[in-house]
Amino acid sequence: MLKIIDYMKDPHLVARVQKYYGVDLVSPLNSSTSLTLSNGNIRSPVCEVEGGVKLRSEKKLVVETSVRNSSNESNKCIDNEIQCNGWVSSEPEGDDAFSSDSESESKGYIITNWMWYYLFVLGTALGDEIFYASFIPFWFWNIDGAVGRRVVLVWTVIMYIGQGIKDVVRWPRPSCPPVIRLQKKWALEYGMPSTHAMVGVSIPLSVILYTMNRYQYSVSLGVLFAIGWCSVICLSRLYLGMHSVLDIVVGVMLALALMVPVVPLVDAMDHYLLTSSWSPAILLTAGICLVVFYPSSDRWTPTRGDTTMVVSVCVGVHIGAWTNYQLGVLSESPDSPPYAIIWPSYEMLGLSALRTVIGFCCIVATRALCKSASYATVCALLRLNSRELQRSQNSIQNRQKIIVELSYKFITYALLGFNTLYLLPSVFRLMGIERPTFYTEI
Repeated sequence: MLKIIDYMKDPHLVARVQKYYGVDLVSPLNSSTSLTLSNGNIRSPVCEVEGGVKLRSEKKLVVETSVRNSSNESNKCIDNEIQCNGWVSSEPEGDDAFSSDSESESKGYIITNWMWYYLFVLGTALGDEIFYASFIPFWFWNIDGAVGRRVVLVWTVIMYIGQGIKDVVRWPRPSCPPVIRLQKKWALEYGMPSTHAMVGVSIPLSVILYTMNRYQYSVSLGVLFAIGWCSVICLSRLYLGMHSVLDIVVGVMLALALMVPVVPLVDAMDHYLLTSSWSPAILLTAGICLVVFYPSSDRWTPTRGDTTMVVSVCVGVHIGAWTNYQLGVLSESPDSPPYAIIWPSYEMLGLSALRTVIGFCCIVATRALCKSASYATVCALLRLNSRELQRSQNSIQNRQKIIVELSYKFITYALLGFNTLYLLPSVFRLMGIERPTFYTEI
């Protein structure tokens, strides 16, 4: 068993996966290496310059003079990128630019199969904030609110547990080399388990479990779609060099194990959270406690902030649904499931597109305004200079910045969740473009 675990944890296995899908490592560029490289696009943090290239001990790039290519024609290095027979781009400067102390960060890589590259970039985006911000509102406004509430709660529980385990176990991501890190967004986070894999399992599987007895459709096709969805997300994390195979396997197995008690528990809790007069107090108290008592890490990572956003969205969504119910605009459908799926007409598609565009514009505006206002308000209450605080270093010792950032994220994303379920559907109703069954989904 230990041999199997060591094998799945081996970064060389990830490197072989990357090579199989068309990510090839190239030698580091130096002053004697021409920048004219053929048959592919190359990324490298090293630029060839007259007089050579210097790398400081902290691996920051120092370009001393003008950049030249192999034909000795001078080019300009704009925004740390050099266009030269394809393109060579430098890594961002600063301490956050490198996630390991290895030399792999000063090596380039060639993408030889762009189909896999774009597929896996899309796949990893299915576990990002942009996907959540798009999928959750779209589902509520255009598909089914009852299923949406349950899926959001399952997603929150799974994500919170996965993120918390990361900061408790504290296993690093695959070492570089031999792995090529194609993505730096989550490089500061720990890797075990893969929360992308957990979300890749929990979201499509919970959608199937909550709709299989509610709508008339082919469950087998839904399962195949869920398997494909999960596979693309999991492979994308290996392709981008962000997780070991063990991280992925543990994430998938943990999500499946958690779904067994979580899915029926959430199904039972949904009606109580929707109808109880104590629901807002319970949701707010539980949400704040989950953020405050989140497992501490030995160093600063964005994990806690991301988890706060997930929890606050869930709180806002359920308070918004509770408000609809308490005001009497949400009532149970006279028909009993399973319901026949209503395939949209051209008019329904047009109304759906209109709701989506108006809704997303309002969400973007709300996020921008609320983020600035809540950040400034929290800083004012704590008598802190907001500009100086934003420029201060991210560290676990900087408790004031942690408190302010967690507070503004909780306020902002809770409001976004509330607007998604209450305010914007009310606007759609006033405009006459609401989804007819939105207020009958309990």
